[in-house]
Amino acid sequence: MRASKLPRHLIFSDPSMEAMTDEKVLRPKGDSAPEGAADHKNLIATSCNRAISHLETLWLFTRSDLKSMIYPNLVFGLASAMSGPAMITNPSPSLVSILPNVPYVAIWLWLNLLLFNLANQRLSSSIAEDRVNKSWRPLPSKRISPEQTRVLLLVVVPTVIIGSLYLGALVEVLLLVALTWMYNDLGGGDGDFLIRNMINALGMSCYSSGAIAMTCGNECQLTLQGYQWIALLGVIIMTTLQVQDMGDQEGDAIRERHTLPLVHGDSVARWVIAIAVMGWSMGAPAFWNVAVQAYMAPVVLGGTLTFRTLMLRNVAADKGTWRIWPLWMMSLYLLPLWL
Repeated sequence: MRASKLPRHLIFSDPSMEAMTDEKVLRPKGDSAPEGAADHKNLIATSCNRAISHLETLWLFTRSDLKSMIYPNLVFGLASAMSGPAMITNPSPSLVSILPNVPYVAIWLWLNLLLFNLANQRLSSSIAEDRVNKSWRPLPSKRISPEQTRVLLLVVVPTVIIGSLYLGALVEVLLLVALTWMYNDLGGGDGDFLIRNMINALGMSCYSSGAIAMTCGNECQLTLQGYQWIALLGVIIMTTLQVQDMGDQEGDAIRERHTLPLVHGDSVARWVIAIAVMGWSMGAPAFWNVAVQAYMAPVVLGGTLTFRTLMLRNVAADKGTWRIWPLWMMSLYLLPLWL
Protein backbone atom coordinates (compact mmCIF):
# COMPACT_ATOMS: atom_id res chain seq x y z
CA MET A 1 0.00 0.00 0.00
CA ARG A 2 1.38 3.38 -0.96
CA ALA A 3 1.96 5.66 2.00
CA SER A 4 -0.28 8.67 2.05
CA LYS A 5 1.48 11.90 1.26
CA LEU A 6 1.84 13.96 4.47
CA PRO A 7 1.20 17.68 4.44
CA ARG A 8 4.36 19.70 4.05
CA HIS A 9 3.99 21.42 7.43
CA LEU A 10 4.07 18.04 9.20
CA ILE A 11 7.28 16.94 7.50
CA PHE A 12 9.25 20.10 8.43
CA SER A 13 8.72 21.01 12.02
CA ASP A 14 11.65 23.50 11.90
CA PRO A 15 11.28 26.33 9.34
CA SER A 16 15.06 26.71 9.15
CA MET A 17 15.40 23.05 8.16
CA GLU A 18 12.82 23.61 5.46
CA ALA A 19 14.77 26.52 4.07
CA MET A 20 18.01 24.54 4.14
CA THR A 21 16.38 21.61 2.38
CA ASP A 22 14.86 23.80 -0.32
CA GLU A 23 18.27 25.40 -0.84
CA LYS A 24 19.88 21.96 -1.18
CA VAL A 25 17.34 20.91 -3.74
CA LEU A 26 17.66 24.04 -5.82
CA ARG A 27 21.48 24.45 -5.60
CA PRO A 28 23.54 22.42 -8.08
CA LYS A 29 25.99 19.96 -6.61
CA GLY A 30 29.41 21.45 -5.73
CA ASP A 31 28.26 25.07 -5.25
CA SER A 32 29.42 25.08 -1.60
CA ALA A 33 33.11 25.06 -2.64
CA PRO A 34 33.24 28.64 -3.96
CA GLU A 35 31.61 29.90 -0.76
CA GLY A 36 34.25 28.14 1.34
CA ALA A 37 37.04 29.51 -0.85
CA ALA A 38 35.64 33.03 -0.50
CA ASP A 39 35.52 32.69 3.29
CA HIS A 40 39.12 31.46 3.27
CA LYS A 41 40.22 34.44 1.15
CA ASN A 42 38.39 36.83 3.46
CA LEU A 43 40.13 35.29 6.46
CA ILE A 44 43.55 35.67 4.81
CA ALA A 45 42.80 39.27 3.84
CA THR A 46 41.62 40.11 7.36
CA SER A 47 44.71 38.51 8.90
CA CYS A 48 47.01 40.40 6.51
CA ASN A 49 45.29 43.71 7.23
CA ARG A 50 45.58 43.07 10.96
CA ALA A 51 49.28 42.18 10.67
CA ILE A 52 49.95 45.32 8.61
CA SER A 53 48.11 47.43 11.19
CA HIS A 54 50.22 45.96 14.02
CA LEU A 55 53.44 46.59 12.08
CA GLU A 56 52.34 50.16 11.40
CA THR A 57 51.74 50.65 15.13
CA LEU A 58 55.28 49.47 15.92
CA TRP A 59 56.66 51.76 13.23
CA LEU A 60 54.74 54.74 14.62
CA PHE A 61 56.39 54.18 18.01
CA THR A 62 59.79 54.77 16.36
CA ARG A 63 58.94 57.01 13.40
CA SER A 64 60.07 60.36 14.81
CA ASP A 65 63.44 58.99 16.03
CA LEU A 66 64.59 57.20 12.88
CA LYS A 67 66.39 60.32 11.61
CA SER A 68 68.26 60.89 14.87
CA MET A 69 68.99 57.31 15.98
CA ILE A 70 68.95 54.80 13.12
CA TYR A 71 70.39 56.63 10.08
CA PRO A 72 73.27 58.42 11.87
CA ASN A 73 74.38 55.27 13.68
CA LEU A 74 74.32 53.24 10.46
CA VAL A 75 76.60 55.90 8.96
CA PHE A 76 78.79 55.82 12.07
CA GLY A 77 79.13 52.04 11.93
CA LEU A 78 80.06 52.03 8.24
CA ALA A 79 82.45 54.98 8.45
CA SER A 80 84.20 53.64 11.54
CA ALA A 81 84.52 50.12 10.12
CA MET A 82 85.94 51.46 6.84
CA SER A 83 88.39 53.82 8.55
CA GLY A 84 90.70 50.93 9.43
CA PRO A 85 93.44 51.51 12.02
CA ALA A 86 92.07 54.93 12.92
CA MET A 87 89.15 53.24 14.71
CA ILE A 88 89.53 49.44 14.62
CA THR A 89 92.26 46.81 14.78
CA ASN A 90 91.58 45.59 11.22
CA PRO A 91 94.32 47.27 9.11
CA SER A 92 92.58 46.72 5.74
CA PRO A 93 88.78 46.49 6.03
CA SER A 94 86.82 45.42 2.98
CA LEU A 95 83.49 46.95 1.96
CA VAL A 96 82.45 43.57 0.53
CA SER A 97 82.79 41.92 3.95
CA ILE A 98 81.18 44.83 5.82
CA LEU A 99 78.03 45.48 3.75
CA PRO A 100 76.33 42.12 4.55
CA ASN A 101 76.37 43.13 8.23
CA VAL A 102 74.44 46.37 7.66
CA PRO A 103 70.91 44.83 7.68
CA TYR A 104 71.65 43.17 11.03
CA VAL A 105 72.91 46.47 12.43
CA ALA A 106 69.72 48.19 11.24
CA ILE A 107 67.54 45.54 12.91
CA TRP A 108 69.54 45.76 16.14
CA LEU A 109 69.29 49.57 16.21
CA TRP A 110 65.55 49.55 15.49
CA LEU A 111 64.77 46.92 18.13
CA ASN A 112 66.65 48.91 20.78
CA LEU A 113 64.89 52.11 19.69
CA LEU A 114 61.53 50.32 19.92
CA LEU A 115 62.37 49.11 23.42
CA PHE A 116 63.17 52.63 24.59
CA ASN A 117 60.14 54.22 22.93
CA LEU A 118 57.73 51.64 24.35
CA ALA A 119 59.10 52.32 27.84
CA ASN A 120 58.95 56.08 27.29
CA GLN A 121 55.65 56.57 25.48
CA ARG A 122 53.55 54.33 27.75
CA LEU A 123 53.90 56.74 30.70
CA SER A 124 50.86 58.92 31.44
CA SER A 125 53.03 62.05 31.37
CA SER A 126 54.38 61.05 27.95
CA ILE A 127 50.86 60.51 26.60
CA ALA A 128 49.85 63.98 27.82
CA GLU A 129 52.94 65.50 26.18
CA ASP A 130 52.39 63.62 22.91
CA ARG A 131 48.80 64.85 22.66
CA VAL A 132 50.37 68.29 22.13
CA ASN A 133 53.65 67.53 20.33
CA LYS A 134 53.00 64.25 18.46
CA SER A 135 49.30 63.38 18.47
CA TRP A 136 49.81 60.76 15.69
CA ARG A 137 51.73 58.42 18.00
CA PRO A 138 49.98 55.12 18.86
CA LEU A 139 48.95 55.96 22.44
CA PRO A 140 47.48 59.48 22.03
CA SER A 141 45.77 58.35 18.81
CA LYS A 142 44.37 55.31 20.70
CA ARG A 143 45.76 52.67 18.32
CA ILE A 144 46.98 50.82 21.43
CA SER A 145 46.36 51.10 25.17
CA PRO A 146 49.00 51.70 27.89
CA GLU A 147 48.37 48.20 29.26
CA GLN A 148 48.88 46.60 25.83
CA THR A 149 52.07 48.65 25.47
CA ARG A 150 53.31 47.37 28.84
CA VAL A 151 52.67 43.76 27.77
CA LEU A 152 54.41 44.40 24.45
CA LEU A 153 57.40 45.82 26.32
CA LEU A 154 57.59 42.65 28.41
CA VAL A 155 57.96 40.72 25.15
CA VAL A 156 60.39 43.13 23.48
CA VAL A 157 62.93 43.34 26.35
CA PRO A 158 63.88 39.62 26.39
CA THR A 159 63.62 39.50 22.60
CA VAL A 160 66.22 42.26 22.23
CA ILE A 161 68.52 40.71 24.85
CA ILE A 162 68.31 37.22 23.33
CA GLY A 163 68.70 38.67 19.83
CA SER A 164 71.87 40.45 20.94
CA LEU A 165 73.32 37.14 22.06
CA TYR A 166 73.16 36.16 18.40
CA LEU A 167 73.75 39.51 16.69
CA GLY A 168 76.37 40.79 19.15
CA ALA A 169 76.74 43.93 21.29
CA LEU A 170 75.15 42.31 24.36
CA VAL A 171 77.00 44.60 26.79
CA GLU A 172 75.65 47.67 24.99
CA VAL A 173 72.10 46.27 25.14
CA LEU A 174 72.28 45.62 28.88
CA LEU A 175 73.53 49.17 29.41
CA LEU A 176 70.73 50.52 27.23
CA VAL A 177 68.12 48.61 29.26
CA ALA A 178 69.54 50.10 32.47
CA LEU A 179 69.63 53.63 30.97
CA THR A 180 66.06 53.23 29.69
CA TRP A 181 64.93 52.34 33.22
CA MET A 182 66.78 55.34 34.66
CA TYR A 183 65.43 57.74 32.03
CA ASN A 184 61.78 56.68 32.21
CA ASP A 185 60.87 54.85 35.40
CA LEU A 186 63.28 56.75 37.66
CA GLY A 187 62.42 60.10 36.09
CA GLY A 188 65.89 60.87 34.78
CA GLY A 189 64.37 62.30 31.60
CA ASP A 190 62.19 64.80 33.47
CA GLY A 191 64.50 66.10 36.19
CA ASP A 192 67.65 68.15 35.85
CA PHE A 193 68.47 68.81 32.17
CA LEU A 194 72.14 67.94 32.73
CA ILE A 195 71.21 64.46 34.01
CA ARG A 196 68.79 64.07 31.11
CA ASN A 197 71.42 65.05 28.55
CA MET A 198 73.99 62.79 30.21
CA ILE A 199 71.69 59.75 30.04
CA ASN A 200 70.90 60.57 26.40
CA ALA A 201 74.60 60.91 25.58
CA LEU A 202 75.47 57.59 27.24
CA GLY A 203 72.58 55.89 25.46
CA MET A 204 73.58 57.21 22.04
CA SER A 205 77.19 56.21 22.72
CA CYS A 206 75.95 52.66 23.34
CA TYR A 207 74.14 52.76 20.00
CA SER A 208 77.34 53.91 18.29
CA SER A 209 79.53 51.35 20.03
CA GLY A 210 77.10 48.53 19.22
CA ALA A 211 76.81 49.66 15.60
CA ILE A 212 80.55 49.57 14.99
CA ALA A 213 81.01 46.27 16.84
CA MET A 214 78.37 44.59 14.67
CA THR A 215 79.47 46.26 11.43
CA CYS A 216 83.13 45.27 11.62
CA GLY A 217 82.36 41.80 13.05
CA ASN A 218 84.10 39.60 15.59
CA GLU A 219 87.48 39.74 13.86
CA CYS A 220 88.31 43.27 15.03
CA GLN A 221 88.06 45.51 18.08
CA LEU A 222 87.97 49.25 18.72
CA THR A 223 91.35 50.93 19.15
CA LEU A 224 92.12 53.31 22.02
CA GLN A 225 91.58 56.22 19.64
CA GLY A 226 88.25 54.68 18.67
CA TYR A 227 87.10 54.66 22.30
CA GLN A 228 88.32 58.25 22.72
CA TRP A 229 86.34 59.30 19.63
CA ILE A 230 83.14 57.69 20.95
CA ALA A 231 83.67 59.43 24.31
CA LEU A 232 84.17 62.78 22.55
CA LEU A 233 81.01 62.23 20.50
CA GLY A 234 79.15 61.57 23.75
CA VAL A 235 80.23 64.99 25.05
CA ILE A 236 79.21 66.61 21.75
CA ILE A 237 75.76 65.01 22.00
CA MET A 238 75.37 66.03 25.64
CA THR A 239 76.10 69.69 24.86
CA THR A 240 74.03 70.03 21.66
CA LEU A 241 71.08 67.63 21.95
CA GLN A 242 68.87 70.34 23.44
CA VAL A 243 68.21 71.41 19.84
CA GLN A 244 65.45 68.81 20.10
CA ASP A 245 63.88 70.62 23.07
CA MET A 246 63.42 73.97 21.34
CA GLY A 247 60.36 72.90 19.33
CA ASP A 248 58.83 70.80 22.13
CA GLN A 249 58.59 73.44 24.84
CA GLU A 250 54.78 73.47 25.05
CA GLY A 251 54.50 69.72 25.56
CA ASP A 252 57.52 69.64 27.90
CA ALA A 253 55.92 72.36 30.04
CA ILE A 254 52.73 70.27 30.37
CA ARG A 255 54.88 67.35 31.48
CA GLU A 256 56.86 69.62 33.85
CA ARG A 257 60.08 68.47 32.25
CA HIS A 258 63.12 70.55 33.23
CA THR A 259 64.72 71.16 29.85
CA LEU A 260 67.32 73.86 29.25
CA PRO A 261 64.95 76.35 27.53
CA LEU A 262 62.29 75.91 30.23
CA VAL A 263 64.76 76.25 33.13
CA HIS A 264 67.03 79.03 31.85
CA GLY A 265 64.92 80.61 29.14
CA ASP A 266 64.60 80.36 25.37
CA SER A 267 67.36 82.85 24.48
CA VAL A 268 69.94 81.36 26.84
CA ALA A 269 69.29 77.87 25.43
CA ARG A 270 69.70 79.12 21.86
CA TRP A 271 73.05 80.76 22.58
CA VAL A 272 74.31 77.66 24.42
CA ILE A 273 73.40 75.55 21.37
CA ALA A 274 74.99 78.02 18.93
CA ILE A 275 78.29 78.25 20.81
CA ALA A 276 78.52 74.46 21.33
CA VAL A 277 77.68 73.62 17.71
CA MET A 278 80.20 76.04 16.20
CA GLY A 279 82.85 75.04 18.73
CA TRP A 280 82.48 71.34 17.95
CA SER A 281 82.28 72.01 14.19
CA MET A 282 85.90 73.12 14.49
CA GLY A 283 86.99 70.97 17.42
CA ALA A 284 85.89 67.55 16.09
CA PRO A 285 87.95 67.82 12.85
CA ALA A 286 90.87 69.11 14.91
CA PHE A 287 90.72 65.91 17.01
CA TRP A 288 91.60 63.93 13.87
CA ASN A 289 94.05 66.51 12.55
CA VAL A 290 92.49 66.25 9.08
CA ALA A 291 93.01 68.44 6.01
CA VAL A 292 91.25 71.79 5.71
CA GLN A 293 88.68 70.50 3.22
CA ALA A 294 87.42 68.00 5.84
CA TYR A 295 86.18 70.96 7.89
CA MET A 296 83.78 72.06 5.16
CA ALA A 297 80.78 69.81 5.82
CA PRO A 298 80.78 70.16 9.63
CA VAL A 299 81.26 73.94 9.44
CA VAL A 300 78.59 74.50 6.75
CA LEU A 301 76.01 72.30 8.46
CA GLY A 302 76.98 73.64 11.88
CA GLY A 303 76.68 77.20 10.60
CA THR A 304 73.24 76.46 9.16
CA LEU A 305 72.17 74.89 12.45
CA THR A 306 73.49 77.88 14.39
CA PHE A 307 71.86 80.47 12.11
CA ARG A 308 68.45 78.79 12.27
CA THR A 309 68.65 78.34 16.05
CA LEU A 310 69.40 82.04 16.64
CA MET A 311 67.34 83.66 13.89
CA LEU A 312 64.27 81.44 13.33
CA ARG A 313 62.43 81.36 16.63
CA ASN A 314 59.10 79.58 16.17
CA VAL A 315 57.89 76.02 16.65
CA ALA A 316 57.78 75.08 12.96
CA ALA A 317 61.29 76.47 12.36
CA ASP A 318 62.67 74.76 15.48
CA LYS A 319 61.33 71.41 14.30
CA GLY A 320 63.02 72.00 10.95
CA THR A 321 66.27 72.91 12.70
CA TRP A 322 66.12 69.65 14.66
CA ARG A 323 66.15 67.77 11.33
CA ILE A 324 69.52 69.34 10.51
CA TRP A 325 71.15 68.16 13.75
CA PRO A 326 71.44 64.46 12.64
CA LEU A 327 72.97 65.59 9.32
CA TRP A 328 75.53 67.65 11.23
CA MET A 329 76.32 64.66 13.46
CA MET A 330 76.75 62.43 10.39
CA SER A 331 79.28 64.90 8.99
CA LEU A 332 81.27 64.40 12.20
CA TYR A 333 80.91 60.62 12.01
CA LEU A 334 82.54 60.66 8.57
CA LEU A 335 85.70 62.47 9.74
CA PRO A 336 87.84 59.32 10.31
CA LEU A 337 87.52 58.51 6.60
CA TRP A 338 89.56 61.63 5.78
CA LEU A 339 92.72 60.11 7.29
